[in-house]
Amino acid sequence: MEELAAGLAPAQLTADGGTLSTYSIDQGPVTDWQLPLAVVWAESVEDVQHIARICTKYRVPIVPRGAGTGISGGAHAIKGCIVLSLERMNRILGLNPEDETAVVEPGVINADLNDAAAEYGLMYAPDPASYRISTIGGNVATNAGGLRCAKYGVTRDSVLALDVVLADGSLLHTGHQTFKGVAGYDLTALLVGSEGTLAIVVGVTVRLRYLPREVQTIAAFYPDFRRAAAGVLAVGKARVQPAIMELLDYGSLEQLDELNGTDLLARGQSLLLVQTDGFGAAAEAEVVREVLAAGGAVVTTEASEEAERLVDMRRSSRGTEVDDEFRVGEDIAVPRSRLVDFVAALEEMAVRHDVRLKVVAHAGDGNLHPTFWADRVDELTDAGTIRRLNAALDESIEVGLQLGGTITGEHGVGQYKLRWLGLELPEPVRALQRQVKQIFDPAGIMNPGKAI
Repeated sequence: MEELAAGLAPAQLTADGGTLSTYSIDQGPVTDWQLPLAVVWAESVEDVQHIARICTKYRVPIVPRGAGTGISGGAHAIKGCIVLSLERMNRILGLNPEDETAVVEPGVINADLNDAAAEYGLMYAPDPASYRISTIGGNVATNAGGLRCAKYGVTRDSVLALDVVLADGSLLHTGHQTFKGVAGYDLTALLVGSEGTLAIVVGVTVRLRYLPREVQTIAAFYPDFRRAAAGVLAVGKARVQPAIMELLDYGSLEQLDELNGTDLLARGQSLLLVQTDGFGAAAEAEVVREVLAAGGAVVTTEASEEAERLVDMRRSSRGTEVDDEFRVGEDIAVPRSRLVDFVAALEEMAVRHDVRLKVVAHAGDGNLHPTFWADRVDELTDAGTIRRLNAALDESIEVGLQLGGTITGEHGVGQYKLRWLGLELPEPVRALQRQVKQIFDPAGIMNPGKAI
């Protein structure tokens, strides 16, 4: 520890118990709670290189961390590790409006980059629900998605180049400053979504998009969730590409009404929220309204203030666990053509396992966040409830895979989802991935026990 501290300022390292506890977990479920040996705050690339060299020398695991908003345990501390926080590396190093690019440090908040880009009529398209507090480095680590994925893709689709520090402390630049480039293997794409298991991101070159001149929001209320899911396919058949296409079921609307004092349930049992943008936003919105109304929806044209409020409410619709409830939630993606089938299967599972269900979904790309939940009662009853909840959760994963889906659309595998990874990736594929990690991280210190 002394050798590590020698290359840092006193305020950059602590072993204070309260701080260790705070930085020991992200927002994901905890399967093996451990306190780190120390928390270290890097403030420069040189700091990260120093930390990596010392940790490699003494075989100390490094768990990189951004804002800690991940929900799969990718930033959970492991035994004998240090937690490396990158939150202080939060500068926008360059923003080129003509090239429509920006270069940022990993601790830059998603919303802050968008504010800076907006001054030039541009935006950073990826927008996870936690965009007001999540960092670009954390978004890169998990290949985060968000509401605008339907049109603009996930984080990987907006990352052009990376600066990363390898386990031995060496600095590597991957990718291009240009939108196109196919020289050599695409290491940038490999590193995006690797959850800190291959290298530590210290710089990100991102592609910016045009800030839409016009945005139209459509709220379509349905009598049930399955018909709302069918509305998603109907919009696709009309050949309209919305920027946002979000689906909320009865349980989600009920929760939003309780939290916000709204009356959404009085308007329908399920909500499909669609947003078009760009110069053709109004024309596309009109097509969407016609298609959804033909499918049995009550379609409204919201005032702009209400539209923005609905979108903001959707961002917080997953909620947080409260003392009188048990919850288990997931991040499953299926082909859009199987969306209706998966929704029907989830509803049947909830009835059979005697648990409650609420679902929000990035319906435009088939990414659902089902949450099974039940009330707390007493110790004996609660034990049975937890078993039923986990049985429903396991089954939802298995059925999602049977429908051609994946165990994680945007949250990453982390520590929590390793138990399901073998269901999706056969051993030859996992063995190859372990070989890739061995090349990047021969000492095995980079966020071990996560992602693969």
